[in-house]
Amino acid sequence: MKYYIIAGEASGDLHGSNLIKALFIEDKDADIRCWGGDLMEDAGATLVKHYKELAFMGFIEVLKNIPTIFKNIAFCKKDIEQFQPDVLVFIDYSGFNLRIAKWAKEKGFKTNYYISPQVWASRSSRVEKIKRDVDMMNVILPFEKDFYAKHNVDVNFVGHPLIDAIADRKQVGEIAFRKEYNLGDKKIIALLPGSRQQEITKMLSVMLSVVDEYKEYQFVIAGAPSQEYSFYQQFINTDNVCFIENKTYDLLSISYAALVTSGTATLETALFKVPQVVCYKGSTISYQIAKRIITLKFISLVNLIMDKEVVSELIQNDFTKEKLTTELSKILDNSHREQLFLAYYELEQILGGKGASEKSAKLIVAGIK
Repeated sequence: MKYYIIAGEASGDLHGSNLIKALFIEDKDADIRCWGGDLMEDAGATLVKHYKELAFMGFIEVLKNIPTIFKNIAFCKKDIEQFQPDVLVFIDYSGFNLRIAKWAKEKGFKTNYYISPQVWASRSSRVEKIKRDVDMMNVILPFEKDFYAKHNVDVNFVGHPLIDAIADRKQVGEIAFRKEYNLGDKKIIALLPGSRQQEITKMLSVMLSVVDEYKEYQFVIAGAPSQEYSFYQQFINTDNVCFIENKTYDLLSISYAALVTSGTATLETALFKVPQVVCYKGSTISYQIAKRIITLKFISLVNLIMDKEVVSELIQNDFTKEKLTTELSKILDNSHREQLFLAYYELEQILGGKGASEKSAKLIVAGIK
């Protein structure tokens, strides 16, 4: 059977790659075409468009790139019609994917959403579009099933694919890893400034501003696969900072603490049991708009899932050197770390264990048949 999968970000590429592997187990003759990244291509799909060409963050950035976005939508529709898939699978990336879903439903294609748009965070009216245009929704956060039930939409909770991604990764030896990247023997504080240039520009300078306050630790920037080292260099103006590209999981596995840009990385850091401070800063206009339409108490997935403040969040004007120093000092203190570890273990139980990709693949294939 033929599958057309659309992901528009680095996290979607990761989850899409594991879904593709699972689809090949369920359907050995699968023909898979995708929008995504290197991981999805390596898993066996034909890559049509790389997410590096698609990642626009914030309201202003989206407005600036509207002609490119509409050109991509037109190209995507044409490519789908030529391929004639048995099912379309959308992975998050709602602004783009919901437009394609509406068109695809009208054209008679089967539509499946894996990893729901965050309609529970803002613009819940999009649920009506999902109800109209999506044949099957597989969700990965436990509270999403209850949210959709309130809107009379039946969805499948399949568990979180990050648990699989972390459990199935090749383990790294700490001694060998430290030696390879000249990390010495200091405890490591990982810096995860995001994957898009707009994020990194806003986040990294403030993260690096605290380095000289903690000379007994080694700071390491987790470079995103979508960016070149040359882009990060402009922000690094202090000693005691290393840069490691595309090895975030290996880095987290040996880290003592982390400063993390809000997003999927907050959950990844928690699943590696690394104490963290969650940070976020956007453009002033984007933030003011977001503040008016987002209805959540928290921005980090850790706190949202636990429905309480487990990790500290420094948002917009609170994301300063002074406040970051205060919160980082807290998570380096043993008494605070013990509380975090207990909450992290509870979080993992709530997420439902392994098997999200396999469950989704089975549901997708069964839905076609």
